[in-house]
Amino acid sequence: MSELIYYDLKQTSGMAASLSVQVAKEIGRRIVSGSFEAGSLIDDEDALAKRYQVSRVVVRDAVKILVSKGLLDVRRGIGTRVLPRDRWNMLDDDVLAWHLSAPPNRKFLEQLMDVRLAFEPKAARWAAERARPEDLIEIAAACERMAKTDNSAEDFIIADSLFHKAIIKAAQNSFLASMEGVIYSALLVSIKVTNKDPRDNGASIPFHREVYEAIAAKDGDKAEFLTEKLLKDASFRLSATVNNK
Repeated sequence: MSELIYYDLKQTSGMAASLSVQVAKEIGRRIVSGSFEAGSLIDDEDALAKRYQVSRVVVRDAVKILVSKGLLDVRRGIGTRVLPRDRWNMLDDDVLAWHLSAPPNRKFLEQLMDVRLAFEPKAARWAAERARPEDLIEIAAACERMAKTDNSAEDFIIADSLFHKAIIKAAQNSFLASMEGVIYSALLVSIKVTNKDPRDNGASIPFHREVYEAIAAKDGDKAEFLTEKLLKDASFRLSATVNNK
């Protein structure tokens, strides 16, 4: 379900569901989950074709997809090897989405929050400086949507994601748009980790509203400060939850 929400937020269906793509997704999820360790060789074409009941051509195309995402490396005479995480295209939509089907990874979560803290406070500052009237309407609407979610963690996360997406849009920086997936992945994984009671969601709404008010008031210093505070609080709560598990 989380994968589907991710693709909905990104407004993409993910890779078109051909046989080779389906096989790539299955292998990709296993790599991301750690079932295939870095440096290990995956099964050869014949074994994979038999396992997934497809032709060798389909398997070959699936492997090419995963090679393009940095997950696999093919060497003639050696085989197909799983590459370490630092070789993966971590901003790839499918790689981020596959993490949502994998068991929670503490290091992955920490890295997601590090990246969010690196760019979202600045994005809020730029939004305060550059937002157009229609941008402010979009941010305010996301705030209201958060307030109106009825005991549904899924609905709240979607509204929360749209809030941060609207701020990035208001920052008027095309490079930031490529970072949206990091936000969605972080929020969706955090709900999976914390198993948060939807009734507790309302506690964060006033803090989000304060960020919006600072942006609307064109107060860049305050918008940046409040966004950093919001994210640090979320990061602290996530770390506490992971450490207690």
